[in-house]
Amino acid sequence: MLAHVFPRFAALAQPGERVVLVLRRDARKMAFLFEQMAQVEYVDWDRYAKSWLFRRATRKRFASRWRLVINVDYLRHPLRDEHLTLSLDADEKIAMEPRSWPKYDAKLAENRKRYTRLYDSGPAHLDKIVRWARFADWIAGVDRPLPTLHLQSSQPAPQPIAILIPFSAVREKQAVPELFVAIAKRLLKTHQVVVAGAPGEEVKNSDYAPLLALPGVTYDTSDFQTLAPKLRAAHLVVSVDTGAMHLAVAMGASTLCLASAGYVGEITPYAPEITPANVRFLYTPMPCAGCLGACSQPLEQERFACVARLGANEIMATLDAML
Repeated sequence: MLAHVFPRFAALAQPGERVVLVLRRDARKMAFLFEQMAQVEYVDWDRYAKSWLFRRATRKRFASRWRLVINVDYLRHPLRDEHLTLSLDADEKIAMEPRSWPKYDAKLAENRKRYTRLYDSGPAHLDKIVRWARFADWIAGVDRPLPTLHLQSSQPAPQPIAILIPFSAVREKQAVPELFVAIAKRLLKTHQVVVAGAPGEEVKNSDYAPLLALPGVTYDTSDFQTLAPKLRAAHLVVSVDTGAMHLAVAMGASTLCLASAGYVGEITPYAPEITPANVRFLYTPMPCAGCLGACSQPLEQERFACVARLGANEIMATLDAML
C-alpha cells in the first residue's frame, strides 16, 4: 500500500540526495516495489526493542548526517521505530501526530517535542493511503489529487486464468474452505484455476485439502516478485484480505476481496475516492467494524464472526457479475 504513495515521499529528496527506506524485516518480500526509488534497508524491530547491542549496531548503520528523516507510521512504538527516528542525526525530523496507544501515550507525548514538525493527519479511522498522501503533500506544501491504485496495468493471458488466495497470516481472517471450493468449481468451468500461497501454508491449512484436490487446480508457491506478473496475467483474482490481494489490485487484476470488517475505514475496503474499478470488496457489516483485528466477538467456525458470516449467495452473484 505504501508503494502507491512512496513516490511522493521520494520526491522530497533534493538533487543528488540518497533516499533510504527503512522497512521492518518481514516486509522484505515486497521490497522489489521500491528498489527503483530508494535504497531499501531492514530492521528486526523485536530484536531492536530487546537488545541494546542491536540498537547500537542499528544506529551505527544509519550514522550519517541526514537532512530530513520522516517517520511515516501513524501507529508508532517509542521503543522501536520512533526510538530509531529520534536517535538519528538529522536537520529535520517529521512525523504525524501518533495514534493513541494507552500503554505508550505518555512516552509518545514526551517525544513530540523532539520532532521538528508534526502533522495532524485526521481521525483515528482514515484510509491509510489517503492519510499517507495527505501527509506527503503537507510536507511538500502542495495539494495534489489522490493517487490511483495502479502500479501496473493488467495484461490478461490468452487462456482464462483465475488465481485464488485463501490463506492469511491471521487464520481467523480466512473464509471457510467450503466457500473456496464452491468458487473454484464455478471457475473451473471456464478458467484454469491456480491457488497461490506461501510454501507450507497448504500443510498448516490442511482443511483446505479438498480445494487443492479438485481436478484442474494447481498450487503456486511463488514469492511476491514472481507472483506479480502472474497476477497481471490473471483474468480474475479471488482473495482474502492479505498482502497478495493488495498486490493484485496494484497489478491491475480484476480482484474480488473477501474481507473481514476489522479494517473498515482504514485498509479494506479502500476509501471510495481511491477505489479503482478493478476491485470489489465484500464483508459483513458489524457494529464492531474497524476493530483493527482486536475482535470482541466470539469466534464462529474458528474465524472472526464477520468472516464466518460471509454469504455464499452474495459472493457467487458478485463473482458471476465480474465474470
